[in-house]
Amino acid sequence: MPRHLLTRRTALLGTTALTASACDSSRPREGFLGVMERFNARAQAVLFDERRLAPELPPEETTPPGKFPEYFVSDTVPLAPSGWALRVGGLVAHPTVLTLDTLQRLPRTDLRIRHHCVEGWSAVASWHGVRLSELARHVGADTRADYVELRSFDAGYYSSWDRPSAFHPQTILAYGMNGQPLTPGHGAPLRLYSGVKLGYKMVKYLTEVNFLPEPTGGYWEDRGYEWFAGV
Repeated sequence: MPRHLLTRRTALLGTTALTASACDSSRPREGFLGVMERFNARAQAVLFDERRLAPELPPEETTPPGKFPEYFVSDTVPLAPSGWALRVGGLVAHPTVLTLDTLQRLPRTDLRIRHHCVEGWSAVASWHGVRLSELARHVGADTRADYVELRSFDAGYYSSWDRPSAFHPQTILAYGMNGQPLTPGHGAPLRLYSGVKLGYKMVKYLTEVNFLPEPTGGYWEDRGYEWFAGV
């Protein structure tokens, strides 16, 4: 999503439209508006169905090359630092650091589903990578870890997810797009991708995955955007 399109006026959906007057602030919402946001997040969590899958789409619906928007908050396209690896920690039996080669040896999942942006546009691509639930199994994530935090090298961009959404079968750590390795514009070397959340929840340029007992907010969530952000 181009940065100049990501406007506060259209960022909040559903019942969180009640918070529009607070969106000029860079601080997390407080008071009544904060209560409404937490109520909305709980309501969406209750309604969330882990068995519901986003429709798998045929190849002919793939968005043409170059037409799937790129988005990052850094001034220029972030490039992976030398020696990049993914650090996995929090409430896990085996804290670890994983190279891309190691991640690619874990069971692979392929998806071709529709991407939904908070701005209202959508696009289709195929993605391949490893399920976040598989990573959790690999490191022995504790059942007390009700949330997953994801951090990046894109100017501090991060987000946190509820466990059911993070462990949904269509939530993956993607290292490929449309049959090719990820490009820098789309989050190389590793990004989150899912059919159950809006685009700003899908952290690109990943550096850390932490399994935690509490949510930790997010880059846009801390600026007033909806935390659950389900599709």
